Amino acid sequence: MSQQTKDGKNFLKQGGILAGASILVRFIGMIYRIPMANIIGEEGNGIYAVAFELYDMILIISSYSLPLALSKIISAFTVKRQYKNIGKTFRLASIFAFVSGGVFGTLLFFGAGFIEEAFYNKYSGIHIPLKILAPTIFIVAFLGVFRGFFQGKKTMIPTAVSQVLEQIVNAAASIICAYTFIRIYKDTEYESAWGAAGGTAGTCLGALLALLFLFFLYRLYRPLKRKQERRDHSQTIASGGQILLVLLATIFPIILSQTVYQISGIIDMKIFQDIMGLKGYADSVIRSLTGIYSSKYRLLCGVPIAISTAIATSMIPSIVTSYTNRDIRSVKDKTAESVKFNMMIAFPCAVGLAVLGQPIIRMLFPGSDYVLGGRFMIAGSASIIFFSLSNVTGGALQSINKMRLPVIHSAISLLLHITILLALLKFTDLGGYALIIANVTFPIPVFLMNFAALKKYIGYRQELLKTIFVAFSASLWMALAIAAVYWPLGRITSSAVLLSLSSLAVAVFAYFAVYIKLRGVSKTELFDFPMGRRMYLLAHKMHLMK
Repeated sequence: MSQQTKDGKNFLKQGGILAGASILVRFIGMIYRIPMANIIGEEGNGIYAVAFELYDMILIISSYSLPLALSKIISAFTVKRQYKNIGKTFRLASIFAFVSGGVFGTLLFFGAGFIEEAFYNKYSGIHIPLKILAPTIFIVAFLGVFRGFFQGKKTMIPTAVSQVLEQIVNAAASIICAYTFIRIYKDTEYESAWGAAGGTAGTCLGALLALLFLFFLYRLYRPLKRKQERRDHSQTIASGGQILLVLLATIFPIILSQTVYQISGIIDMKIFQDIMGLKGYADSVIRSLTGIYSSKYRLLCGVPIAISTAIATSMIPSIVTSYTNRDIRSVKDKTAESVKFNMMIAFPCAVGLAVLGQPIIRMLFPGSDYVLGGRFMIAGSASIIFFSLSNVTGGALQSINKMRLPVIHSAISLLLHITILLALLKFTDLGGYALIIANVTFPIPVFLMNFAALKKYIGYRQELLKTIFVAFSASLWMALAIAAVYWPLGRITSSAVLLSLSSLAVAVFAYFAVYIKLRGVSKTELFDFPMGRRMYLLAHKMHLMK
């Protein structure tokens, strides 16, 4: 088997490793958010959500782009066996992380009070969790360098393991700190803010452990890295300035692309706060609606979306290799496989959360307004499909050196998004539903323009029958199977846990069986998927596949 063929077979499996870790991380995130959400209350969740929107925004500007940028650059150098250039790139990226993480972490710490007074006065005390998040900016900057280095070597295992370790520590520390801070500051003006700060303290400690873990792995790998550099006799040795220019040229488009998306969340919160305040809604109501939107709707939808992000991350080094070798056919095949794998997951997740959103929220967050949360899921779960498409197609464009296009497409969509949100809030009484509708519509123009660009530059055309229609049809049959179990069982028991878990078990079985029966995936394609051989053996035993 040629190296190119092995590479083509491997990238989805590496993406599956990262996707599996992302699912586990999100699952742990949901589990620990249950007690934390109950500890800090809806108002605390609202403050926590807005603080994290701001933190994520600064993280994107300072260091979020480093893993993607480094994986792209190091992958290209690896193809050419230019190991000395890889070493220089790693060292320059570390300097960049030190400067950017230090500067933005310092600005957040000393500017937290100003941010609250100038922009988010409805979220009283938000400066407290922001100050605790400030050192995390510095830690995550270096974390991104190590993750990008290993991803560029086409192994997602270090990133996956570090993410799981990070989330485990985050979960334990967040619960303990939130509980401790709430007890200490009970019945004070900033009780909810200190509860939110407890959650952010867990984020900092989790990132620190992940950094220490990756540094340990890097120390083990460094002798091999130095050996490769000594044996590198290539004539093309880039200067530090040249590598820095390539690094910055790769980082900034990714920053801009991610910033446009992330800033939409910050703008949403600001617009929602101001217009709802003008309409006479109490600050506590605004914070509670924000909490339900962020800690229920976006949290649950974020699990399947994380899979698309993982696949998009893992596909970049592989597609860069194919594109560097001028193998456009391979680029198109890998993009198609990534889209198909994502849709195979996104459609049942979107339909499942629409049907089971209320009992799942009641099971996970018994103290919350699960009725409104369930309605939010019905209105907005389709965003899972659209965000998955925009993530994967954006990753493909970045891989073929069309870095600016996802930025332009996201910027255009942002303008439409803001217009829609303003109109809905100002001229209707939709309230929190306006946030949902705006969130769903944001990725639609992005993925449509991304597809058009891929067609223009590499002649890419998406196969629709198996990728879209089979996944959608299987999801509808799955919904009928859920109804056949949920409603009769609901007459016997009112337990949200029993209803949700029973329905989910039937949903997984029904979707898998119908998807295979409709020939949504061939035996060869199934073998290329993560855990594909096990899925085939199961399908064969069920007489669904020969």
